[in-house]
Amino acid sequence: MPDNVLILTNEEAAGLLKMPEAVKLTEEAFTDFGHNLATIVPRRRLYVPRLEKEDKTWFWLNMIPGAVPCHGIAAIRLNAAQTKYGGKRQTIPGDYSGFVLVWDLDTRELLGIVHDHAVSPLRVGATTGVGIKYLAREDSEVLGIIGTGQQAGAQVDAVMAVRPDIKKIKVFSPTEKNRKKFAKIQNELHGVETLAVDTAEECVKNSDIVIAATNATDPVVFGKWLSPGTHVVGMAGASIFDGRRDLDDEVVLRSELIIVNLWEQVELDQQADILAPLRKGLTSTDIIFELSDLCIGKLRGRTSSTQITLHSNNVGMGIQFASVCKRVLDIARERKIGTELDSNLFMTRRGKEDVYAP
Repeated sequence: MPDNVLILTNEEAAGLLKMPEAVKLTEEAFTDFGHNLATIVPRRRLYVPRLEKEDKTWFWLNMIPGAVPCHGIAAIRLNAAQTKYGGKRQTIPGDYSGFVLVWDLDTRELLGIVHDHAVSPLRVGATTGVGIKYLAREDSEVLGIIGTGQQAGAQVDAVMAVRPDIKKIKVFSPTEKNRKKFAKIQNELHGVETLAVDTAEECVKNSDIVIAATNATDPVVFGKWLSPGTHVVGMAGASIFDGRRDLDDEVVLRSELIIVNLWEQVELDQQADILAPLRKGLTSTDIIFELSDLCIGKLRGRTSSTQITLHSNNVGMGIQFASVCKRVLDIARERKIGTELDSNLFMTRRGKEDVYAP
């Protein structure tokens, strides 16, 4: 057991853990969750209106805890930022602080504190990768991705980790410069023909895997564009702005199997991607399952080459952060990266006369 607590900045944590291993760790965590061993508290967010500001700005505190016994780890992600709504986008402007605290389950020792920005796209991408393993056709050749930020880049990494035979990537974002730059980067990273296309429709049509990785408040993927056999990934979760969506109703209507990370979060946050069409009678809870159900074999996953499947990667979960960040810390220690602090700064050591209690 390390004697010290390791602190990793975003710059130090970035790139340490590669996507294929992150997918494996994430699947193990969701398997543990499916067997009722790993445990979580659903994500909680506090929003405090900044009344002194004329625009719609809130202070935002984000809390995501979880424990993964198969990896011997518990963790909590905490971040404080400001969030702002303008037009059709939710943004998080300005500086912020965000950390993942990682504990050893056996000793209760704090193992490390990892700045969260570098690892967050990694764990989201890895979760998409787990879904793709079970739901995307094995002969998938074309990926269509809407969005060009860090989340989008990690999503492409995950697809390529699980479906390495992808032959073409199409990318769209409203800003031509961004989509062309993203296409160039992905082509260089993966050696796959990557095209910047002019519309979301062109991006989605005739794609085997479709991913929405945006901060838009209105749908960007429409069901009428989907080909038989497509696997769709949406990432719209909770927002202070009710009704944020990646997908229109017809995507859900046409989906024969729907997977969410955590159904409790769908209800807790009233997530519109799933609940809006469900309440209209366009789908049924009979075809909605959790990702952990796939991992433990509770359901088969894709059952035909023509099925349209949907993974709503709808929430960050503490089990993702726990498993990914533990491995990031291990790699950093091996490479002597980061800043070490005396673990006694973070522990209460019991003596014979101590009266401290949790």
